[in-house]
Amino acid sequence: MSAACQPELTPDHYLIMIPTMNRSPALLALAACSLATLAACGNTTQPASSPSPSSTPTARETVDAAGRTPRLAITYNGGVQVLDAATGKPEGDFPLDGFTRLNQAGNGRHLLVTEGDHFKALDMGVWSQAHGDHFHSRKTSPLLTDMTFDGSHPGHAVHHGGRTALFYDGEGRIEWFEPTSLSVEKPQTHQVKLPRAHHGVAVFREDDSLVHTVGDEKTRTGIAIQDGDGHQVAENKDCPGVHGEAAAKGALSVGCEDGILVVKGNKITKVKSPDAYGRIGNQAGSEKSSVALWDYKVDKKAELERPTRITLTDTAKSTLKLVDLKASYSFRSLGRGAGGEALVLGTDGKLRVIDPDAARVTAEIPVTAAWTEPTEWQKPRPTLYVQGKDVWVSEPATKQLHLVDMTTKKVGRSITLDRVPNEVNGVTG
Repeated sequence: MSAACQPELTPDHYLIMIPTMNRSPALLALAACSLATLAACGNTTQPASSPSPSSTPTARETVDAAGRTPRLAITYNGGVQVLDAATGKPEGDFPLDGFTRLNQAGNGRHLLVTEGDHFKALDMGVWSQAHGDHFHSRKTSPLLTDMTFDGSHPGHAVHHGGRTALFYDGEGRIEWFEPTSLSVEKPQTHQVKLPRAHHGVAVFREDDSLVHTVGDEKTRTGIAIQDGDGHQVAENKDCPGVHGEAAAKGALSVGCEDGILVVKGNKITKVKSPDAYGRIGNQAGSEKSSVALWDYKVDKKAELERPTRITLTDTAKSTLKLVDLKASYSFRSLGRGAGGEALVLGTDGKLRVIDPDAARVTAEIPVTAAWTEPTEWQKPRPTLYVQGKDVWVSEPATKQLHLVDMTTKKVGRSITLDRVPNEVNGVTG
């Protein structure tokens, strides 16, 4: 799923492929993994002093781990901090200038930090390697590397279909690589150039095809599909203001100002919003469900609309349902649980668990104090992050991360930070 939901910044065209190599690489199977539920319920971990950042890979000692060692990363005003997810202990702190974002690299070890005009690889320092019928896990200190993927106005980064696709809004360029080849060395990358720059997104599928947005600096109108040989095989321009993507079981979906486009094979289907202007642009998908969770906004003139309704679109049936949560939420409030359940963090401080098929709220879990979404989208606000079976919620006002126990439907434990958290992401190791 894409981590870069950004402000709004689309024309007839064909893709221009920059030839680099065959786009049908052999992909290694990545084992699915998750952080086990922690037993220390009700405990609060106090802040520890942050270690100094390591400057070189050679300074890091690598040791065997008893199992996977998930780590979390938070951005704050001035840098990125890495934490041990089990203990809350800071493992590394890396000063950075300006507003930064965190994106999944796709290999269970690295994150991509959006900084200036590049994505920079953050080695979280934990990983596992297949060895017969089991895995060997290792860990070292995290490192903000010098490895960068450079381009004008880096935006969405999407890992799907065995590839990681980076979209550069200022160029209309897509750069992609195989995440299994990302280690201490930079992987070989490949380029797809679009005729016009726009705030867009690109997603690879398992059949080597590429789905990407269509647009220019003023308008965005839809999506196109390119096959594994770089030929355009389908296009739909009935999607004004196209934004965001969500992968569901057997399909992709992208948001429009008047509905959703559902992509299955080379067929693109429009599912209309109930309202003439019913903007859908931020999302959370799950490969365990055919239903995609999206937001829903209806006030075209609002500087900041605080919606209370979400949409659930069944990509198998091309149907859309609205659910009124009775509380507003932000673009960082949407997630999916380990079983495919829809999760929405409301401004009333409650995490709502929603049955995506029945379109029904099944639980409301108090997590944070009530909060108000800031007018500026870059400002900190409570954020939902799902790491395998673990559901994390940040609370900037108290400098805390809360782990929600999805079995008891209560906060299991909290980590007290020495920074005000903004974005939250992580790796399973």
